[in-house]
Amino acid sequence: MRTQQVAAATILGKGHTMTSHTARTGTERTNVQKAALAVGAVFLLVGILGFVPGITSNYDQLSFAGHDSDAMLMGVFQVSILHNVVHLLFGIGGIAMARTPGTAKNYLLWGGVVYLVLWIYGLLIDHDTEANFVPVNDADNWLHLVLGLGMVALALLLTRTADAGTRRPGHGDPHKNL
Repeated sequence: MRTQQVAAATILGKGHTMTSHTARTGTERTNVQKAALAVGAVFLLVGILGFVPGITSNYDQLSFAGHDSDAMLMGVFQVSILHNVVHLLFGIGGIAMARTPGTAKNYLLWGGVVYLVLWIYGLLIDHDTEANFVPVNDADNWLHLVLGLGMVALALLLTRTADAGTRRPGHGDPHKNL
């Protein structure tokens, strides 16, 4: 990889460099891509497990949607067919968006925002009404908070150095020229 960066710097000329992810061959993944792939794989697995009797207790009470679905993933998280399908789609989306650093960051960032909104929604609704159509319970709500914060943190922290590394020395850093 170092050879590619030197060659890129030679082609671009003195003082111009290429960011590390644009010099990659396509076989290496950035940390944000790895994180999006892992999160997507976990969501895909959770979506599948939501349809497995035994891992999902009260499986015979799994309904399409709504608060009346008494199926519980791992005996803790209330699920429905809709809930499981959303996990499957979110997982497929994460795996697909892990293909580039930019889309991986967007998946983690905006997916995290979606989960934070779901957390707030779950706190505000009455769990025994039609508003609880996903459905969610208290365990789901707190998991949504952890997922949302974790995904946003991964998006921001894993791309922070890449974004900062694109600045040229002396440009945009007020302390550099002191």
